[in-house]
Amino acid sequence: MPKIIQLDRHVADLIAAGEVVERPASAVKELVENSIDAGAKNITIELQNGGMTFLRITDDGCGMAPDDARTAFLRHATSKIRKKEDLACIGTLGFRGEALAAISAVSKIDLLTRAQGAADGVRLHLEAGKVLSEEPAGCPCGTTILVRELFYNTPARMKFMKSDAAEASAVFSVVQQQALAHPEISFRFLKDGQEQLHTDGQGDRMAAIYAIYGRELANNMLLVDGSWEKLRVRGFVTRPTATRGNRAWQSFFVNNRYIKSRLLSAAVEEAYRNQIMVGRFPACVLEIDMPVQAVDVNVHPAKTEVKFLSEREVFDAVHYAVLSTLNKAAGRPEWKLSEKQTSAAQPQVQPHAVQPPKPGFYQSMQAAEYRRQAAQTPPPKPAQPVLASPVQIPRSEPAAQQRIELPKPSPAPAPAPAPAPGPEPKPEPKPVPAPVPAPVQEAPAQQELPVPERPFRIIGEALHTYIIVEQGEAILFIDKHAAHERIRFEALKKEDHPIMAQLLLAPVSAELSREEAAAVLENRALLERCGFEAEDFGGGDVLIRQIPSDVDVEDAKALLQELAGKLLAGKTLDPNGLRDELLHSIACKSAIKAGWQTSDEELRRLVQEVLTRDDIKYCPHGRPVCVTLTKRQLEKQFKRV
Repeated sequence: MPKIIQLDRHVADLIAAGEVVERPASAVKELVENSIDAGAKNITIELQNGGMTFLRITDDGCGMAPDDARTAFLRHATSKIRKKEDLACIGTLGFRGEALAAISAVSKIDLLTRAQGAADGVRLHLEAGKVLSEEPAGCPCGTTILVRELFYNTPARMKFMKSDAAEASAVFSVVQQQALAHPEISFRFLKDGQEQLHTDGQGDRMAAIYAIYGRELANNMLLVDGSWEKLRVRGFVTRPTATRGNRAWQSFFVNNRYIKSRLLSAAVEEAYRNQIMVGRFPACVLEIDMPVQAVDVNVHPAKTEVKFLSEREVFDAVHYAVLSTLNKAAGRPEWKLSEKQTSAAQPQVQPHAVQPPKPGFYQSMQAAEYRRQAAQTPPPKPAQPVLASPVQIPRSEPAAQQRIELPKPSPAPAPAPAPAPGPEPKPEPKPVPAPVPAPVQEAPAQQELPVPERPFRIIGEALHTYIIVEQGEAILFIDKHAAHERIRFEALKKEDHPIMAQLLLAPVSAELSREEAAAVLENRALLERCGFEAEDFGGGDVLIRQIPSDVDVEDAKALLQELAGKLLAGKTLDPNGLRDELLHSIACKSAIKAGWQTSDEELRRLVQEVLTRDDIKYCPHGRPVCVTLTKRQLEKQFKRV
């Protein structure tokens, strides 16, 4: 490793901006990048209390000599560059020589390092940027940096820190980014003594994706490998059927450096045009290799943004590499039958008939006797093939999905307009009095809906989605999903108490990004008011134990992912505004869906709600509930006027 020197003032002034340590994550980023530049093959990151009180980075890199260790904590002290011309071709992650100086200025640091081939190492203790002690020490080759009491001397910066869980999540995101960028390095991350991540360091990026994002996302990844002049694009993208609700799952690397780039996101999303739904985004892990002269990394204090010499070439390279991958992939998703579905086409095997043992048989049997009898049990008879008959699948509508939660009046005492009291046979079975209880007639006035000013007539329903209503000289088209969604939203919004919830017999695991998981855990109280109970499951996953009673279990995972995206995007919203955003999603999931069959009575009540209430004009997302077509407009279409 080259010797660490302090840059002269002229070269230091050419550096874009000074390093500022904002939170533990920024300190971890700089220290890990130094370890990578040192040629480390194994890096361990440990933290406690979100990194505020304890943060340790250990690597097996080249280490430092004692004089280099002292010089490293000076401003603009680096071994990466020597002169101003080096800034035009930076090939290392670090180059400014400010990270250690900035971190040591706001913390207490213990440094333990030994260079390759040296007999002894050195230990340094610093507080507020000053070296208080230096002594020889025995240690393995490499460097260990222990950061304690971060921001202990800057209380003004301390008040901007978030919860320990949020800070730890931010650190974990940094580690994940470096693990994806450098699959050849083994990363180990420990939070409060528990291992959260451990990559194998074998150079397989898919293995790193599997360890970080899980099996579900890894199995839906497509390999990308394309070249465009002097650029090469490698990595993985998701299938169009495995998109996400935000861009938090997009990772881009330029020459093994993690960056944030709207240009690269636009190039990827342009390749998915007309293949994914609106509001959905592909996930990707893409590495762009290019000459170091074609990219400028000295444009952002955190070095997460770069400037390309030719943005058009970079855009085209990423776009066509991803597009060619999608075109080569299978165009249609396959319908994989389960074992129960495929069993009809296979010969059925009759199980061997076994006489059940007498009561208490196994309680009195010894283990040796049990094994002896099991060995003497005759083998089952050969399978008798049974011809498979055509499977008749009854066509039915989902009963749970056909229900509309609207305020219901009490049933009328007489359902028929002119019933005959005589013995005329009715299709009703004898136990009719049980399902039609009389005591329900207590409060008809409270639940009865007001009558619209003008009478209406329901003509029918189009496409199981739009209710066609005739009122006066106008025809109304009502979107039943939008209408019911608005009704549900207004009902939830008026409730000051927590929403009624249901505990799940089997908790559901929702796969989130680290930022989304942190946002969910920070807003647990708000989610509980909305009927959700979630807890940290590790690795970015969140365990759902309770959901609103109006939400189906199969929608719980998708709903929490949607809520997590809104929480992540609405960090600046007030609690009431954020609660409204959550109620939007809950009302949408619990409302009747387009395409469902609905009874005539439910349609009538839905129309009555829309025509009598002034607040049912738009759904919570802004779509109109009702569209009116007047008689004159209709006659103009038929050239009557």
